[in-house]
Amino acid sequence: MVLILAVTCAVAVGNIYFPQALGPLVAAGLHVPPHSTAAVVTATQAGYTAGMVLLVPLGDRLPHRSFLVVLLSLTGLAKLAAGCAPAIPALIAASALVGLTTVGAQIVGPLAAGLVAADRQGAVIGTLLSGSTGGMLLARAFSGTLGEWLGWRAPYLIAAALALLLATVLVFAVPTTPPSSRQRYTALLAEPLRLLRTEPDLRRSCFYQATVFAGFSAIWTCLALLLAGRAYGLGPQAVGMIALVGAVTMVCTPLAGRLVDRYGPDPVNLVCMLGVLVSAAILTIGAQGGTLGLAALTLGTLLLDTAMQSGMVANQVRVYALRTDALSRLNTAYMTCAYLGGSGGSWLGIHVWSQAGWWGVCVLVALLAALALARHLLALYKFEESPARTHVAYVVGRGHHPDAGESDQASHGASVTRPRRRLTRRGHGGHTTGAAQAPRAG
Repeated sequence: MVLILAVTCAVAVGNIYFPQALGPLVAAGLHVPPHSTAAVVTATQAGYTAGMVLLVPLGDRLPHRSFLVVLLSLTGLAKLAAGCAPAIPALIAASALVGLTTVGAQIVGPLAAGLVAADRQGAVIGTLLSGSTGGMLLARAFSGTLGEWLGWRAPYLIAAALALLLATVLVFAVPTTPPSSRQRYTALLAEPLRLLRTEPDLRRSCFYQATVFAGFSAIWTCLALLLAGRAYGLGPQAVGMIALVGAVTMVCTPLAGRLVDRYGPDPVNLVCMLGVLVSAAILTIGAQGGTLGLAALTLGTLLLDTAMQSGMVANQVRVYALRTDALSRLNTAYMTCAYLGGSGGSWLGIHVWSQAGWWGVCVLVALLAALALARHLLALYKFEESPARTHVAYVVGRGHHPDAGESDQASHGASVTRPRRRLTRRGHGGHTTGAAQAPRAG
């Protein structure tokens, strides 16, 4: 089943990225200026952001299987409409609907986290993230190649058929899961903000990912400018070739997940932040140009990609361990912060590039990583000094702990009570250990 869920992540994430390679073909096919097709990509990304905020929290209110099937079906129909669009306005509208509904990967993560044992969450999340990475890389190649052969409509129509086929498979492959919340929709929308306010580990996980993803976005936003400049004089194809090296992260993220399962998320986060710092140093050599500079850019971006993706696995394991009854709402808060960080990083990267060039962008990445590292070291210091370390440890499982419970809706009169767990570190023998926490009303 994990393989099917990974494929679902690949299809959902691929839907966001594959229009990027079709711009010139769409412009020629619909007889519009090339720059007008950028609105198709923008509409897809705007729809995806709206879907994360408006739809992903419903993963705690609706059965996962039914919700995924409906989302994939709507995505398939929207893709079909896009492939049949007679003009650019209709294509933009259909693309916005595709982005809105293709949030399946953000539903699959909480679903998988709730189905597997706590000591396997890292490996499973790493596998799902590997699927997302593969979907992003293959979608660009798939759409561009197929569009050249059969025209720009063919990738949309084939993607529509694939989404509808996958929706049918999920009806039989995914087990039925009961909703974990009875809150009203408006309350669900407000819950991610409340969780950010009340969950320190959620805040620091969001901070880690936002800062590292900001650096990641700054590098990739400015890399095309560097390669097209005097130092290299290369075209967009060079960026694509370097990006393909990032496929290595498909192998690294499952490994990172197993390390998180064995040692806990904090040590993996520490290594990843140090990796980002090292990648920033290597990437500075890229300003020199030539073969050495190109090799440094390839190695530096590979290390940056691996560190960012592996750190994301660690962060998500920590986040999912906080509230088993609010996984989708936790994921909404986490992913929204991550994407806000990425958007801010792209904006900062362009402005730093205009003032200080490639060196300045690399320094920006190092500073962002240093901020995350300083926050992480402070958290580790507080953990070492905390009296909670003297508490009796217990294995984090999926059943109730006698001393730790939490009502999802205490203030709303709900009757479902679920355990609260906080993943901390690994003890001897590979067991995850943590400290029992007093119950709090959700």
